[in-house]
This record gives sequence, C-alpha cells and structure tokens, in this order.
Amino acid sequence: MADKNLRVLVFSDDLNTRQQVILALGRRVHPDLPELEYVEVATEPVVIQNMDSGHIDLAILDGEAVPAGGMGIAKQLKDEIYQCPPVVVLTGRPQDAWLATWSRADAAVPHPIDPIQLAEAVTGLLRSRVPATS
Repeated sequence: MADKNLRVLVFSDDLNTRQQVILALGRRVHPDLPELEYVEVATEPVVIQNMDSGHIDLAILDGEAVPAGGMGIAKQLKDEIYQCPPVVVLTGRPQDAWLATWSRADAAVPHPIDPIQLAEAVTGLLRSRVPATS
C-alpha cells in the first residue's frame, strides 16, 4: 500500500458543512486506502488554485455554497483541467442529482450528509487514484 496520504479538497462557504464532511470520512475512509489529508477551502479562487496545483486527489464541492456553488465550479474544473481529479458534489436534495450530471461531477451526495453514502462515493473514486497492490 502506498504511504502517501490522499489529499481531499473540501469546499464550502459554511464551516459546519466542511466539518461534517471531514467527520463523516475520518482519517481513513477504507482500510485498503491510504490516510486522507484534508484541504479546507471556503472560496472559489482558492479551489481553482488548489486544483491547478495538481496535488489534489479528490474534490468535494458544496453545491449550496454562495456566491459560487459547487456545481458550477465542478463544471469549470472538468472543462478546464486536463485529467481533472474526481469531483463529488453535495446537492441540496436528492432531486438535484440531474444538476450534478450537468456539472460533470463524478458523484453526487445530498444534504444532509449521510456518512455511509459519502464514504462509499469517495472510496469508489479514490480507488482509481491508488495503484493496485498484490
């Protein structure tokens, strides 16, 4: 197993939402994956800066954030970054999943955050970022 931590960007203008995501996932989302290292971000420019750095393995974007929502940011990232890391969008409600599809997000999880649903989405997406071990 790789010793390198996986860097997860968590974007929301709401500190409580960022803390809920981090608490839901913990330090290790799955025993087969390296530990997670979080990069908390509250504004769109800092999301773009971090994603452009190439050091993020997965982004979790709050679709309800203001003034820039996670779905619009997700679409911009997918359009502009070559081999963009996986993106999870937190939607306002389950019925908003179609908007996440428009944004080209790799997964959508509705508010309120269900730790099991979020962990399953994140685990599935991070597996593609970690080389297989035998």
